[in-house]
Amino acid sequence: MAGLLVANVTVQFSVTELARMLGHSGGAVGNACETLACRGEAERVGSNPRMYRATSMTAAAAQRAASPPTSKTPTPPAQRSAAPQGQAAAPTGGRPGPVTRPNGQQYHPRSLAQLPDVEALRRLREAQVAVLLYGPPGTGKTSLIEAAFPDLITVAGDGDTTVGDLVGEYTQDRHGGYEFIYGPLVTAMQEGKALLLDDATLIAPKVLAALYPAMDGRRQIQVKAHKGEAITAADGFYVIAGHNPGVHGAVLTEALASRFSVQIQVGSDYDLAAALKINRTAVRIARHLATSQLAGEVGWAPQLRELIAFQKIADVLGAETAFANLVGIAPLEDRDTVTEIVTKALGRPVTALALGRQL
Repeated sequence: MAGLLVANVTVQFSVTELARMLGHSGGAVGNACETLACRGEAERVGSNPRMYRATSMTAAAAQRAASPPTSKTPTPPAQRSAAPQGQAAAPTGGRPGPVTRPNGQQYHPRSLAQLPDVEALRRLREAQVAVLLYGPPGTGKTSLIEAAFPDLITVAGDGDTTVGDLVGEYTQDRHGGYEFIYGPLVTAMQEGKALLLDDATLIAPKVLAALYPAMDGRRQIQVKAHKGEAITAADGFYVIAGHNPGVHGAVLTEALASRFSVQIQVGSDYDLAAALKINRTAVRIARHLATSQLAGEVGWAPQLRELIAFQKIADVLGAETAFANLVGIAPLEDRDTVTEIVTKALGRPVTALALGRQL
C-alpha cells in the first residue's frame, strides 16, 4: 500500500481504486489506509469518497514493509522491552495523532495492548475477532469505533429493535406496491463493511439470534422474509458491539457474550479532559465522583461527554451556571452527594440549575 502511494506521490487514490489495483477487498484496504493515516504515513484528503496520498513518511513505511527480517531468531525474553505492569508501552511509531471521525470531530487514541486503540481494533477486525466494548454512557465507545472504522454502519439498539430492522423488510413504494429493502446487517455483509450494534444488550435475544450465523464460520444468513434468500458475507464484514452495563434493561446474555471473544472496558479519560482545557475544578470533581462510584458510595459520575458539555456551557453562560447544571443532571438518588462534593470543591453553595424570578 505504502509503496503504491509513494510511487505516485502527487496522486490521490480512493479506497476503491487502491483495492482494484492491489487485488484486495475494499474493507481490508480501507483499514490499511486508516492505519497508515493514523501513523502519519499517509494523508486522508477526502471523506466522500475517502482519498489518500503520500506524506513525507510514506517512503520509510514502504521501505520498512519491503525489507526482509534480519534474523529469524526470537529475541530472548530478558532483552525484550517491557512496560511496567498496568501501563501500556508507547507505540513503536511514536505517539499517534488524533484520528478524524466521519462527523469531522477528532478522536484522541488511547493505549490498548501496547498499541493505539484504533490500530488494535483494526487488527482484530483483520483477524475476524469480534469485540464488545462496555462501560458507562459517554465514555467514548462509539467515538473509538467510528475512528477505527470509517466504513461503519451503525444499528442503534433498543427493546423495540426487530429482526426486520437488522435484515430488512418490505416497504411500500411510490406506486403503491411493495419492495424489499435490505437492512443494515445485509448491507454490511454485501459491501464488506463494519457493523456496530450500539446498545446491543438492549436488543431482544431472539432478534440477535438472526445475526449469529453471520458471525460464525458460516458467515451467511437466510432472509426468510425475502424468499429465503441466502446472503454470504463479503471480505471485510465485521461485527462490533457496545454495552452500557448500568442502563436499565441491558442484559449481556451468555449467547451474546460468547460471540465476542474480546471484551474491553471503557472508562472516561480524565487526563484527556484536562488536556482539552476543560475546567480543572470540574475535572477534579469528576475524578472524585468516579473514585466514589468505584467504591460503591455513589452511582453516578460525569463522563467525558458531560465534561465536554460542561465546558461548552461555561464558555457560553459562565462556570457558575455550568456547575449548577452539573448538579442538576445528576440522578435524583445521587444529587445530594454530588451537590455536597461540588459545594465543597467550590467553597460556596451550589444548587441545580433552575429558572429565577420574572425579569
